[in-house]
Amino acid sequence: MKVTIVGAGAVGASCAEYIAMKNFASEVVLLDIKEGVAEGKAMDLMQCASLNGFDTRIVGSTNDYSKTAGSAIVVITSGIPRKPGMTREELIGINAGIVKSVSSSLLEHSPDAIVIVVSNPMDTMTYLVHKTTGLPKNRIIGMGGALDSARFKYRLAEAMEAPISDIDGMVIGGHSDTGMVPLTRHATRNSVKVSEFLSEERLQEVAEATKVGGATLTKLLGTSAWYAPGAAVSALVQAIACDQKKMFPCSALLEGEYGLSDLCIGVPVILGRNGIEAIVELELSGAEAAKMKESAEGVSKTNGLLEV
Repeated sequence: MKVTIVGAGAVGASCAEYIAMKNFASEVVLLDIKEGVAEGKAMDLMQCASLNGFDTRIVGSTNDYSKTAGSAIVVITSGIPRKPGMTREELIGINAGIVKSVSSSLLEHSPDAIVIVVSNPMDTMTYLVHKTTGLPKNRIIGMGGALDSARFKYRLAEAMEAPISDIDGMVIGGHSDTGMVPLTRHATRNSVKVSEFLSEERLQEVAEATKVGGATLTKLLGTSAWYAPGAAVSALVQAIACDQKKMFPCSALLEGEYGLSDLCIGVPVILGRNGIEAIVELELSGAEAAKMKESAEGVSKTNGLLEV
């Protein structure tokens, strides 16, 4: 199982590290446009192998897509990261050109690959890959909901002073500060609804903190976060590579599901060897459906800025 990660920045390198440490891939290729960065990070990570007990081979390459040939899964993290005060949508002009070029180059060498899109604005970049590659919808996946849900569970555990392993919860909708739809009604602590532990007011605070989770970190760090995004990507890659049939909220192309069409947005999906093997339609309340519709309108508006 060969996996390629385009973009050897903080997110890409963290993703490579987590994949290697899980030891399910035979080879991970890190590719970057900046001379020597991918090679250096690959070497640094390989020098961890004996210490962390993994046998995955990590290879770095400066813009040589031939090294990516035969990849089963390709991850696109390339593009400029957010800076404090920036929205994900403000990255569209530069990142659209990068994602379009990268996806074309990857598929030239790995025509059967499953594509995971991380670059922001993620839902729109996922839609762009659909529009420019013509791949079947199951082979293009946007990573956003897995990360947003992890941040949601962190905030719920924090509010309840509970271990995160007790918490289950999901965020659907667009991967944006205003578009996320944290499903507080469905969230549980060991099968008990979190509303049994937290007031409606506290749950709303948790939801709002979740929605600005990325912006909060960008303000603190001066750039986008990388540990949790890298871990989220590696979880999706593992679910596909190991045919786990796991459910994650991911950005998927909708064709009538949730009453939406011709856009990519976060919904629960089953991930396995074929990529998206099913889209799961939850029964949403009136308020949740309204928020989902509003989120979709925001994504569609951003999609309208694309030149495809």
